[in-house]
Amino acid sequence: MAKVNRARSTSPPDGGWGWMIVAGCFLVTICTRAVTRCISIFFVEFQTYFSQDYAQTAWIHSIVDCVTMLCGLGFALCYSPAIAMVGKYFSRRKALAYGISMSGSGIGIFILAPVVQLLIEQFSWRGALLILGGFVLNLCVCGALMRPITLKEDRSTPEQNHVCRTQTQDLKQGSPCSTWTKKWVHTCLCGSLQQEYSFLLMSDFVVLAISVLFMAYGCSPLFVYLVPYALSVGVSHQQAAFLMSILGVIDIIGNITFGWLTDRRCLKNYQYVCYLFAVGLDGLCYLCLPMLQSLPLLVPFACTFGYFDGAYVTLIPVVTAEIVGTTSLSSALGVVYFLHAVPYLVSPPIAGWLVDTTGSYTAAFLLCGFSMIFSSVLLAFARLMKKMKKTQLRFLAKESDPKLQLWTNGSVAYSVTRELDQRDGESVAIAMLGSNLT
Repeated sequence: MAKVNRARSTSPPDGGWGWMIVAGCFLVTICTRAVTRCISIFFVEFQTYFSQDYAQTAWIHSIVDCVTMLCGLGFALCYSPAIAMVGKYFSRRKALAYGISMSGSGIGIFILAPVVQLLIEQFSWRGALLILGGFVLNLCVCGALMRPITLKEDRSTPEQNHVCRTQTQDLKQGSPCSTWTKKWVHTCLCGSLQQEYSFLLMSDFVVLAISVLFMAYGCSPLFVYLVPYALSVGVSHQQAAFLMSILGVIDIIGNITFGWLTDRRCLKNYQYVCYLFAVGLDGLCYLCLPMLQSLPLLVPFACTFGYFDGAYVTLIPVVTAEIVGTTSLSSALGVVYFLHAVPYLVSPPIAGWLVDTTGSYTAAFLLCGFSMIFSSVLLAFARLMKKMKKTQLRFLAKESDPKLQLWTNGSVAYSVTRELDQRDGESVAIAMLGSNLT
């Protein structure tokens, strides 16, 4: 009981044990995202051993990546809760904390890419996978660092659940066969679940979810086909693995610097726009990739794509928290990462089918690029329409009644006309009382 009380806080501490949470999340991203992205180094080995085409071989990486993002399966039991825990411990420095946490993916790729290539050469692909599996067991240590915390806005939930359970038991004892009682029981049982996932009905979150589908479709194939594409244009195996290392180390810089920059006062209110900018630029990088057919040209591509990949990955939890709030962040991130799973499952095989059909990587890379650009444009259009609607509401309010003032929070508008009328009436009453006394 004492341990639970020590973990409670009225607001995110923005430090303290929170930095241990960041360290644990950092290690989790190494053991999950970095390991799965290094599967692309095995691509040529799998293709040679099983004698399959690109589309068939790509299913191996797709299934691993999909299961990683599915909530409740595979790495998701570690990945999603660790990401949500960082959001619980940080508010003012949230983008920076997420930047450090998510940089584990880049550092892991930078270190593991050449190591995995060396392991394949020394122990074959089977031995390399066995060693990676032992490395992933370090997730048990990361889980030991996750100390729960109860924020101020979360404290009412257990009390409400207790009241709901008490009322349900009383109604069951009074009239167990009553239809009204059954409806009340169903409402009480589902009330907390509906409250937890109420963000699913928010228009902003629906738009974000749709854009995530297109963004995830675009970002996944590169980590499968960058090494095979580099080999197809004459780059050696070691140099191709080196490209993955460059992608990883620049990803780290994007995670940390973009997180730090968007936490500055000048960009704090523009984190949403920075996210759109990063996703759109990654899409543009994809469109240029088919023209890059040598190592000196692929290195700048890896640097640019890696930086903005780290940038938008850092801002996904921040943008989600901006839409749904901190209370529902864990559930919302679970839904967002769940939505990653479907594109992660189908996009590499589709890209492989395009490679097998056309005989080149151009169509696959162009489709991925346009998918990411559409994701960015969709969110930008939705935000523009929302601002236009707010402006129109304010203008109509001022035109209809000079006393009417509107404060908008999403789609909710609050009117204070009645309060102003009440204050006018109170002023008149006080004036009349004063004249009677004199």
